[in-house]
Amino acid sequence: MSALFASLRSIDFKSLALAALDIVVVAYILYRLILLAKGRRAWQILIGIGVFFLLLLLSDWLELVTLNWLLRSVTPLGPVAIVILLYPELREVLERLGRLDFWGAPLSAARQENITETVEAIVTAATLLSARKTGVLIVLARETGLDDVIATGTVLDAGVTPELLTTIFYSGTALHDGAVILRNGRIVAAGCTLPLSDAPNIATNVHMRHRAAMGVSENSDAVVVIVSEETGTISLSIGGKLDRGLKPELLREKLLTAFGKGVKKALPRLSLTRRVKEIDKETSAL
Repeated sequence: MSALFASLRSIDFKSLALAALDIVVVAYILYRLILLAKGRRAWQILIGIGVFFLLLLLSDWLELVTLNWLLRSVTPLGPVAIVILLYPELREVLERLGRLDFWGAPLSAARQENITETVEAIVTAATLLSARKTGVLIVLARETGLDDVIATGTVLDAGVTPELLTTIFYSGTALHDGAVILRNGRIVAAGCTLPLSDAPNIATNVHMRHRAAMGVSENSDAVVVIVSEETGTISLSIGGKLDRGLKPELLREKLLTAFGKGVKKALPRLSLTRRVKEIDKETSAL
């Protein structure tokens, strides 16, 4: 027993704890990076790099001298080639490292005291425009300011109301064929151009409006609401992923969750329907 206590006293628990912490942090960062790269162009590049090193080891083991010499000659250029090939992804990784959602922490909506009212306005407008099969792109900024996207449109700086949103996306207006950017409970700009997603695994039935929504949500932490012009289907894009076929109640729940707000009891369906009909009459009379 005394030998056991002596062995325990000889263990440097501080070094052991630091080593364990080091392993856990590195493993978690690698896990988040894999999630970030999976399903994108970077994933295929990383697989290609793995195949390259596998060939290098096999050529050495099988004594394929010429192939091994060729692969070893190319290896010193690897770091430069990786930076060139993965430049967009590396830029995105560095940006995401400074955001809370990369580390799995929920985003706080403390800066947006009226987020609940904003969500209700979006859900009401999306429901009405979905029934009309009017194309919609509404981008809700979170931590990333999206100033470069805002610069491509027309600055408005207006309050978020269902009436204004339905008017902007009405096919007769000059700003209907672009995205509306919302930030801090305000409509910052309309008619904005969004970057298209370059993910290699996008289905062929995902059209340009949805690709644009996925593109801006890949390059930022924005939440994007989409209404299809062809089918009237309501969709939501977060983190480059597309969630399609949402009902108004589920859209409201997902938006509130995305901004760290507790999901409150949904408004009665009759109330939402009556609100949509009122706005429909108002906009139809214009």
